[in-house]
Amino acid sequence: MVERTLEKTKDSIYSLDDKLIVSQSPHMRSNESVRGIMTDVIIALIPAMIASVYFFGLNAMKLILISVISAICAEAFIQKLFKKPIRIKDLSAVVTGILLALNLPAGAPWWVAVFGSFFGIIIVKEFFGGIGSNFMNPALGARAALMASWPNIMSTYTFPDAVSTATPLQILKNGGGSLPSIQQMFIGNIGGVIGETSAALLLLGGLYLVIRKVIDWKVPTIYICTTAIMLLILGVDKGDLIYHVLGGGLLLGAIFMATDYSSSPVTSLGKIIFAVGCGLLTALFRVKGNLPEGVTYAILIMNVASPLIERLTKPKAFGEVK
Repeated sequence: MVERTLEKTKDSIYSLDDKLIVSQSPHMRSNESVRGIMTDVIIALIPAMIASVYFFGLNAMKLILISVISAICAEAFIQKLFKKPIRIKDLSAVVTGILLALNLPAGAPWWVAVFGSFFGIIIVKEFFGGIGSNFMNPALGARAALMASWPNIMSTYTFPDAVSTATPLQILKNGGGSLPSIQQMFIGNIGGVIGETSAALLLLGGLYLVIRKVIDWKVPTIYICTTAIMLLILGVDKGDLIYHVLGGGLLLGAIFMATDYSSSPVTSLGKIIFAVGCGLLTALFRVKGNLPEGVTYAILIMNVASPLIERLTKPKAFGEVK
């Protein structure tokens, strides 16, 4: 009799849990979903992907496809292993795969994309709780791991005609070589990773995300402007400044990775601090560091600092009394 009563009590609790959701205020409803947001990000990245295939050929397409498929497989595998719901339909793994591929040199072997996708999804994302819980951007975390493991592969860039060449930032860093024209920089007919070359198409994708209200325009704008101002303070020539803005991963990182919901602050002031920090670090790494690029490490460092930034910028509750 007691057991039957307990079973009925449990059944009533379960049914109550199914009907009532208790959460902190404010109670706001939104029509946005993870899948919808990720779909918008994918749409925004399509121009850059098309440009990468146009400039770098079928190997760029191969890297994108392998990276995306590997990311999906990695997420399904680890979620199945952890006995969690399979959430590959939310398309977050697809976005991670695309962003990772766009951060690879066109001549990178296929297994680099596979390793990077598995590392980003399993180690950076799922080991820390999955989407919404990862403390850093999975694609950038994977790129940092690849840079540390195979620096020669990750720093060997090809020109769109498949000839190995230095990127504009490498030319500026080493102080020798012929820089491309500003028009080539804007269109994307330069050496570099497959997704950071066409500034025009990256800006087009960013504009789409701003119009769709997927990202806050202030974050990429403040990030890019802070980087430019800090570069001038550190002594970069004004004539070279445009190459720093249009070259490297600044636009790709500022628009598509510094705006990552999971690994960046949610408060308005926190977003500004985060963007300024990314810009300061990017400029410092480019001018004072050994490598010509600094976007990856700048964003990752600020990702780690995001919880502290949110704590310091958390708004006070209305009517709160100390």
